[in-house]
Amino acid sequence: MTKMKIVYIEKPGEITLKEVEIPTAQRGEALLKIKYCGICGSDTATYTGNQPFTTYPRIPGHEFSAEIVKIEENEFGLKVGMNVTANPYFNCGKCYSCKRGKVNCCEDNQTMGVQRNGSFAQYITMPIDRILDGKNLSPRTLALIEPFSIGYHAINRGEVGPGDKVLVMGAGPIGIFAMISAKLKGATVYIADLLQERLELAKEMGADGTINIKNEDLRKRVKEISNSCCMDVCVEAVGLPETFLNCIDNTCFGGKIILIGNGKRETTFNHSVLLKKELNVYGSRNSLNDFKPLIQIVADGKVNIDKMITNVFTLDNVIDAFEGLKNNDGSMAKVLV
Repeated sequence: MTKMKIVYIEKPGEITLKEVEIPTAQRGEALLKIKYCGICGSDTATYTGNQPFTTYPRIPGHEFSAEIVKIEENEFGLKVGMNVTANPYFNCGKCYSCKRGKVNCCEDNQTMGVQRNGSFAQYITMPIDRILDGKNLSPRTLALIEPFSIGYHAINRGEVGPGDKVLVMGAGPIGIFAMISAKLKGATVYIADLLQERLELAKEMGADGTINIKNEDLRKRVKEISNSCCMDVCVEAVGLPETFLNCIDNTCFGGKIILIGNGKRETTFNHSVLLKKELNVYGSRNSLNDFKPLIQIVADGKVNIDKMITNVFTLDNVIDAFEGLKNNDGSMAKVLV
């Protein structure tokens, strides 16, 4: 077999399955057979044209598990037949951020599926030093490690700890993974969304409480939860101006805001409120050294993330998966192909 199928987005709104040659691993690379790919919100945004960093045409995908098909002898103990995942953020190694070790903030970052071709293919090649042993986790679970790492890195950025009262704005997969990560740090975590099905999943995944902002007064509920002090930490996991402003309003004086949501709309506000409340605002991008500890956390049974999977599609039905997420009513959380 020399041909394989790929998911190909020619331009916003145009997605197809194409046949191309199976890639050849170069020195220092492994050939991987993809087992599962998760559809990230950024992949859906690439499809619809709402991802600000995507270039076209593009093979989407950066959440994946794979089996090693071909690999040279290496120092990492990686061998043919192993189930693995990989770090999909390619950094230049030369910019100021990279030289300081902040490789997730590389000025020329190229994330698979966004600035470079991704994992929605039957086979891909990957630099060996980016591949991570799956520690006997199932391929489905391994495909969740990357989105888990986004929330986990954000919570680490904000130095969330025991005793913190945290509000996560947005109960999509990344918001729920941020909630789980804050719980692992010992925080008390509430999560808010417009869609009740998402909130029910968040509750099942361990949220201490949920707020349906379609039916409830967010400000009033936060006052009740915090004894009128507001929240120690607010996590913005939507990417809308309204949710960022909600974070400013509902974070306590001297508190923290962590931004994960990626949007294209500008936000207008009086910055003096940041001064008045002396708020710390953290931007969070990609993940940094989080894959290995998260694989171990899941392997040790500290959290069951498989409940996040609500839908699994075959590759031949991948367009249905993207269309479903484009019109998601809240019933689809983590979708695998």
